[in-house]
Amino acid sequence: MQSSLIGKIEKAQRYAQEPDRITFNDFTVKFRGTNEDHTTCYKNDKWSCTCDFFTNWGMCAHTMAMEKVLEPMLPVEARTNFIAACASCMTPEH
Repeated sequence: MQSSLIGKIEKAQRYAQEPDRITFNDFTVKFRGTNEDHTTCYKNDKWSCTCDFFTNWGMCAHTMAMEKVLEPMLPVEARTNFIAACASCMTPEH
């Protein structure tokens, strides 16, 4: 294997261990839901999802799951921290 390729592989491994180097600008995913599939997007600093709950609330389980999975790679505007806020409300002292 060429040494330049080995260097690129090593660099890729380092980058993969540092997700804060990556920031998503926009993306679209197919989310396999419990009842049906949904298209979940992040574009122009906004979330969207094809599920009915998102239409009424502007967030849903699909967008919150994507936030949680991609948190270190999302711009600050994309992080609602809704899951963290709800988790603290569900602790015994609240």
